[in-house]
Amino acid sequence: MAVDMDVALIVDVDGTLVDSTYEHVLAWSRAFRAHDVVVPAWRIHRAVGMGGDQLIPHVAGADVDERLGDRIREVEGDAYAEYLPTIRAFPDANTFLERCRALGAPVVLASSAKPSELDRYLELLDGDRLDLRWTNSDDVSNTKPAPDLIHQALEQIPGADALMVGDATWDVIAAERAGISSIGLLTGGYGADELRSAGALAVYARLEELTEALPEWLEQADSG
Repeated sequence: MAVDMDVALIVDVDGTLVDSTYEHVLAWSRAFRAHDVVVPAWRIHRAVGMGGDQLIPHVAGADVDERLGDRIREVEGDAYAEYLPTIRAFPDANTFLERCRALGAPVVLASSAKPSELDRYLELLDGDRLDLRWTNSDDVSNTKPAPDLIHQALEQIPGADALMVGDATWDVIAAERAGISSIGLLTGGYGADELRSAGALAVYARLEELTEALPEWLEQADSG
């Protein structure tokens, strides 16, 4: 039964609903190596959650982005496209989204993914049936940790209070910059201390645990 509250959830996708973090690391690593740019994989991993416009200058410097950014992003896109058919949703992702729907909480996916990637994710998540709304990297000039994607998502739920759910520190930072609170997940490889330090209200190991606690968080957001 739906609850009587006006709260929406803005939810990240990569690493939060779909298990794709490490494929992104591999794709970026291949792209940098193809252009003889040395970036250790661990450093790329710490930047996953950013869009390509933000990730390259963050891990390789503004000079590399200016000289090679577009070419690196193109190679990364091609490399990730090879992995895309193998990507799967987390086992409890659909249960989480079903629970959101049952509680009457609209879901907007705020993703730095490219449109072709998001199309695949929506298939995995049964997006049409669950009436999911979404934004993607084509909708904004600056991806996370800039707040632009969150602002775009908020425009789809005018008047509603909102709560962000994501796996990366960049999700938490983007949410804070947009003026909303967030809950973190460990499913993308970021540590609980990192997510809390970035500003997450709470951190859960996986979606199943958050799903159980969801009514309490929605009530708290509604009363706040």
